[in-house]
Amino acid sequence: MELRQLKYFCKTADSLNFSEAAKSLFVTQSTLSQQIKQLETELGVQLFQRNSHGVALTEMGLELLPYAKSTLSKAESCIEHIRDVQNLMTGTLNIGVTYTFSPTLNETLLTFMKRYPDVKLNIYNKTMEELMSMLEKRDVDIVLSFKPTQAYGRIESHILFDNHLDVVVNKNHELATCKSIDLTKLQQYKIALPGKGLQARNQFDIIVANKGYEFDCPIELNEVNILLKIVSHSDFVTILSEATIYGEQNLVAVPIDAPGTQMEGCVHVLKDSYRKCSAIEFVKLLCESESIKKKAFNWLHSS
Repeated sequence: MELRQLKYFCKTADSLNFSEAAKSLFVTQSTLSQQIKQLETELGVQLFQRNSHGVALTEMGLELLPYAKSTLSKAESCIEHIRDVQNLMTGTLNIGVTYTFSPTLNETLLTFMKRYPDVKLNIYNKTMEELMSMLEKRDVDIVLSFKPTQAYGRIESHILFDNHLDVVVNKNHELATCKSIDLTKLQQYKIALPGKGLQARNQFDIIVANKGYEFDCPIELNEVNILLKIVSHSDFVTILSEATIYGEQNLVAVPIDAPGTQMEGCVHVLKDSYRKCSAIEFVKLLCESESIKKKAFNWLHSS
């Protein structure tokens, strides 16, 4: 049994499509099929049920999958550990960032790239649910987002800074001088909301659920940068985390006078997994950046 065969098996099991799996692995479909067939022959079992309707895992395939993923994870951890022990600080760092968290990263990204030019950075901007799935599959090394409302069994979350959901307006808006805003008053204004699935929107929907509010919302966007531009040059208000407008000179964040607006900025990692030195260093630099309070936690030093 080879690690390559387990990798091919896991990729096919995730997609349940030989053509798609082969494409993502940069091999031909015949090569993929041959390697999986050899694995089935060595184990003496059938791992996939193939028919005209598609591909499905057999009972034996379902049993093998978690062990295969665990083996590949340990092998990858071994490689990364040796690289880090050699203090090369090379390789790749895959970071998942939610849309509303990403504006806080600019300073850290520039500092990290200047300090560690041999580390390739891959940044993935997606919803929290998508990123958590990628983290569980080890497609990313860390995820940066606000604290999720649901628990993820295989993932541990560490708070980096305190934050909260705010009403965001341009600095000339009549609400810009308010100390806080009641949700009842917010019904008087046109709102450009972040799209469903974004953390700020999810949190807002929880806060207003079953409260009977009627908001005037003619537009929703899942692109935060465009949303900020619209609010910056109009009388629209929006609902975002305070951290989202860091560095935006024309915007003001006003606290919402309602319970449940707390949104802690967190880094999420897989439980009991090896942490790359590059990932730890990136989070340290993030904690030292101007956009985030200097508050590094002990977990960064444990590996």
